[in-house]
Formats: sequence, structure tokens, C-alpha cells
Amino acid sequence: MDTRIIFHQSVDELKKALLRMGGLVEESISKAVESLSTLDEGLARDIVAKDDIIDEMMLGVEESCLRLIALQQPMASDLRLIGTALKIATDLERIGDHAVDIGKITIRLSGEELIKPLEDIPRMALLVKNMLHESLLAFTEGDIHRAAALAEKDDEVDKLYSILMTEIIGLMSQDLIRNRQLSHLMFVAHYLERVADHATNIGEGVIYMVTGKRKDLNI
Repeated sequence: MDTRIIFHQSVDELKKALLRMGGLVEESISKAVESLSTLDEGLARDIVAKDDIIDEMMLGVEESCLRLIALQQPMASDLRLIGTALKIATDLERIGDHAVDIGKITIRLSGEELIKPLEDIPRMALLVKNMLHESLLAFTEGDIHRAAALAEKDDEVDKLYSILMTEIIGLMSQDLIRNRQLSHLMFVAHYLERVADHATNIGEGVIYMVTGKRKDLNI
């Protein structure tokens, strides 16, 4: 079989692997925030336990990329695609780590009652999940316009993050137990904001992959 046909088949498999990994990471973020909203310790522990699967998937993507470089003699554009895939796998693994971080906070808060029902954190989680989904579609489709649109979505996340932090600081008092929970919620907001940053990183990688030019989406 022609080596280019083999290469493109391998690239298709690589994209599918990244989409599977991305789907699992999206699910982890959703469940992490759900576990926090309901203080479901069992769900949180399940997220922590499944992090090993995400780590294994990242290693699988890395091995596939290195195999492509070693065996297929890729051209410059091919190398950009492979390099982008490697970077995406790293970003997805780190997003998975943030889901675990949120799960661990749920475990720490187990047995308590939330100071108030969560509203902005689930809204923020929905935004960053959408960004992640869009960034992966941009990669698989090579769509630089979809990738560039992530900058505006990141601005929405940053605005909500600012509102949330202002609210949390305003709720702080002399009650150390109350402040402990509020501090944890600040960390959760920070983790979600970082997820948005990783999604824009993927978008930047897509633009470089397609055009060969660097563009900063996280300004």
C-alpha cells in the first residue's frame, strides 16, 4: 500500500484517539462539577480513579505520534499536525487533572452543606466544556475559523470568573469554616478558568498546524 495512504489512515486513527480522550475529559469535568454541586463523594472518587485511563490514553497518543515520525517520513505540514496532536494530548491530560482537583475538593467538603447553591460554577463549567468540544472539532476538521472563535468564548469565561471571584470574596467573613469552603470554591473557579486556557491552547495549535503561523488567542 502507498505510504501516503498508510500515513493518512494513521492520522485518522490518531484523530479518533484524541476525540475519545477528549470525550472522556469532557465527561470528567461535567461529573466533577456535578459531584461538587451535590457533594457526592462517591462520584468524586470515581473521577479520581478514572484519571489513570486518561493518562494511559495520553501515552497511547504519544506512542502513535512517535511511530508516525519514525516510520512515515512526514513532510513539514505533517510534522505540524503530529506536533499539534502531541500538544493536545498534553492539554487534555492537564484538563483531566483539573477534574480530579475538583473531585478532591468535593471529597474534602463531604459531610458539609454548601453555603449557597452553586450557580456560576456550573455555568462556567458548561462554557469551558463547549470550548473544549469546539477546539477538538477545529483540530479534526482543520478549521481555523472555529479555532479563532475560541478567543471570544475565553473572554466570556474570564468575565464570569471575575464575577465569581468578586462574589466569593464578598461572602468571606470571620467564620474560618465558612472561609475554608469559600477558598475551595475559589480554587474550583481557577481550575475551570485554566481549562478554558487549555482549550485556547488547542485552538492556537490548530491555527499553527493549518497556516504555519503562530496566533495568540489568550490575550
